[in-house]
Amino acid sequence: MLLTEGLPKEETYGLKSQMRRAAVSIASNIAEGAGRNNNGEFNQFLGIAIGSAFEVDTQMTIGVELGYFKTDVVKELSLQIDSLANRVNKLQQTLTPGKQR
Repeated sequence: MLLTEGLPKEETYGLKSQMRRAAVSIASNIAEGAGRNNNGEFNQFLGIAIGSAFEVDTQMTIGVELGYFKTDVVKELSLQIDSLANRVNKLQQTLTPGKQR
């Protein structure tokens, strides 16, 4: 979220808002999925969380292209996003479909 602080005022309801909502969506979907009754639903929410992570990654790339973010900062954050997505994907692989939790 600190990355978005430097965005210009005209991006308050554009890129800034979109990036923040997508970032919050990652954790929110993991939490909501964990509270579901079965692995199938949990898996679905984990997939949405991964999608949100890639959304943030794409938005950071757009921010670099627009001159808002430094490439080296975004590269480091992209590595962290990839790591998170890989860990969530590995969690998905441990879930037995249809099994109640």
